[in-house]
Amino acid sequence: MVRRWSVAALAALCGVLIAAARFGDGAPGTAALLLAGFLVLAFVLSPLAFPRAAAVEDDRPVVYWRPGCVFCLRLRARLGADADRLRWVDIWQDPAAAAAVREITGGDETVPTVVIGGRGHVNPDPSWLRDQIVPTAPQA
Repeated sequence: MVRRWSVAALAALCGVLIAAARFGDGAPGTAALLLAGFLVLAFVLSPLAFPRAAAVEDDRPVVYWRPGCVFCLRLRARLGADADRLRWVDIWQDPAAAAAVREITGGDETVPTVVIGGRGHVNPDPSWLRDQIVPTAPQA
């Protein structure tokens, strides 16, 4: 559990320390802005920025991810609301998921790894993935 939050906690701690130093230098406005920026960064790097994994498995494509991964964050941000069409599984929380990623990637835990239709895709392009998950409009 601690491992999942370590990057976010480090960002928040750095923000507090830097803001305290700026406040001590007599710049409370700058301190507040820096603290706010670091807290936003901590949120983005935390598990809270990703959709919760479903308790039951379904037929949605699976995205294996881990907290602090900038490529996972890029994928999540670029998908926007379409990210809810995927099942997000944190490999640091689920050992079976980590094993599945190692099997797909040849032994390492490279994320994001997406499984669509039983086939694994390592760090796919977000626009390609969106095309795979968003149904196309019927042709008139």
